[in-house]
Amino acid sequence: MKQILIVGAGKGGTALFHLFKETKRMQICAIVDKDENAPAMKLAEEVNVHTSTDWKDWIHHDIDIVVNVTGEEDLFENMIELFPRKTIIIPGSVANIIYELIHEKTVLTDEVKVQASRLELILNHMNDGMIVVNKNEQVQLLNRRAEQILGKKEREYKGKHIKELLKTSRLSHVLRSQRKELNQKTILDNGKKVIASRIPIINKTGDLVGAFAVFKDITEVVQLAEENTDLNEIKTMLEAIIKSSDEAISVVDEHGNGLIINPAYTRITGLTEEEVIGKPATVDISEGDSVHLKVLQNRRAIRGVHMKVGPARKDVIVNGAPVIVQGKIKGSVGVLHDVSELQSVTKELKRARQIIRNLEARYTFDDIIGNSPEMKLALEQAKVGAKTPAVVLLRGETGTGKELFAHAIHHESDRKFNKFIRVNCAALSEAMLEKELFGTIEEDVGQITKKEGLFEQANNGSIFLDEIGELSLTIQEKLLYVLKENKVTPIGASNSVPVDVRVIAGTNINLEKAVMNKQFREDLYYLINKLPISIPSLKERGEDISMLIEHIIYQLNEEYGKNVQRISDEALKKLMEYHWPGNVREMANVISHSMIFIGNMEEQIEVSHLPKLQINEKIEKQDIMLTEEPLKLQEALDRYEKRYLQEVYQQCNKNKTKTAKALQISVRNLYYKLEKYQIE
Repeated sequence: MKQILIVGAGKGGTALFHLFKETKRMQICAIVDKDENAPAMKLAEEVNVHTSTDWKDWIHHDIDIVVNVTGEEDLFENMIELFPRKTIIIPGSVANIIYELIHEKTVLTDEVKVQASRLELILNHMNDGMIVVNKNEQVQLLNRRAEQILGKKEREYKGKHIKELLKTSRLSHVLRSQRKELNQKTILDNGKKVIASRIPIINKTGDLVGAFAVFKDITEVVQLAEENTDLNEIKTMLEAIIKSSDEAISVVDEHGNGLIINPAYTRITGLTEEEVIGKPATVDISEGDSVHLKVLQNRRAIRGVHMKVGPARKDVIVNGAPVIVQGKIKGSVGVLHDVSELQSVTKELKRARQIIRNLEARYTFDDIIGNSPEMKLALEQAKVGAKTPAVVLLRGETGTGKELFAHAIHHESDRKFNKFIRVNCAALSEAMLEKELFGTIEEDVGQITKKEGLFEQANNGSIFLDEIGELSLTIQEKLLYVLKENKVTPIGASNSVPVDVRVIAGTNINLEKAVMNKQFREDLYYLINKLPISIPSLKERGEDISMLIEHIIYQLNEEYGKNVQRISDEALKKLMEYHWPGNVREMANVISHSMIFIGNMEEQIEVSHLPKLQINEKIEKQDIMLTEEPLKLQEALDRYEKRYLQEVYQQCNKNKTKTAKALQISVRNLYYKLEKYQIE
């Protein structure tokens, strides 16, 4: 290691001090200056390097090089004379040149460091990843974004082969081909998708130095594009659903401007897309307040708002609901219902309910109460009839339980797992009943519309034609054809449809008299009267009354939530003395009336709970017995039913629901009877 003596501790000496201090092959043995406070003198003391004020003190030391940076040229001759021949003396002029070179190097080094720092700052703040390799395919640089994309650190792979960093890298190929690869889609080892450009690095002399790759992570962009595609598909699907819906729908944005309407909306309002899309939500309103604006204001659904819309001022009911995305309201959806259509549908539904009860058989023979010989005979006949395919004719007064028998016969037959349909033949007009029974076929604008009749619907099952004596002769003729040929011809059809239906008929009129009066076809009479079953009236089986009352109380306890256990002897005696023109149905109504007005804690029906049966009996005597000639049975029953209905209706304060419950009939049936007897 060369021993260095620096003479002069000014700027030059300080620069040389730093230079030699960093050189491993040279050691500063001392620094000399007349000024003990010179800069280099202070530095030497800090690092334990010898200092002196006279260079001659070091003549006899083993010094290899003496550097004179004092600027005094005459010292050079003195040093040559006094230092040994082997000691190299560097004069001041040469030392100054060395100083200038060192200073320039320092400036350039600092500038390079600044530029390198700037370059590093730029590379690490790029949004693109960058990898640089030398010509030996060794990693030289991995910027911060590349570390993030690859999930690897530069310090772990710097100097290693590029394939260790990234198996799928094509930088090796770029080094061999010395050709650029621009904007190529690549999937990395970790599954991320990138767009990469790879460029060889060639210096000014044309020599290959290395290569670098710049790449951008497009995984999120691809996902966003895929999500956007999905959203477009969903939007298209939703629009298709809205457009194809039979419900009238309109959609507005968060500002209340129209976005979407469908053809059903145009049909109801008369407004086209050009008149609604982009226009305020109030554009379709003729009368009323905008549901859309209320929904946007309140951020909640609104239902059942009546208003008029469009030029024709169409009555509609509107339901609206907000569209909320991530807590922000983005619009409103409204559904319009045409009130006239709703009224029409409701009317048809009400009419249909008045026409028919279409249900599976609910009752069996176990539900028919009675131990009297008359009732036992009827039950035995009905059980025999259930096992045969023949038409069964149930004959009996109103309220004796003909429908109950019909249910039981169906349930006991081999058709019990198929449909049971009940039709009240007296409740419809002839035209309506004909359509309901036999069905229709209509042709409109080349399209054929078929509506199945009740016979087709009951195929393989049973149909109960209640009040069959009320059928017109025209319908009787068609019914005769069905029973003989097992076929039905829909109205408007040219061909018949085969059916397999078990017919159970019911009547409370004298069919024989109707045949004599030409009101009922004789051939139809003989066809349906093969297996007649007479259901006894209640006055014919008085011994069953107590059993029936007990059964009715048990059923009504569950329905009314009561705990009635019995009926008093006095009340039972009064009921036994009554002649029951309304039969079991009237008895059920009387017990129902009694239990409605009985206290919740009471367990016994008393006379005070019963309606005024004696008054009804007097009314009946006045209306029926005191006439010049006897009334027809049906007329007498109708008079009694009207009087009794009036009394119960008054007792229930003309509350129709309460009256129907007391009479144990449906509200629909009550409306029918009130209209029939013109009771207000």
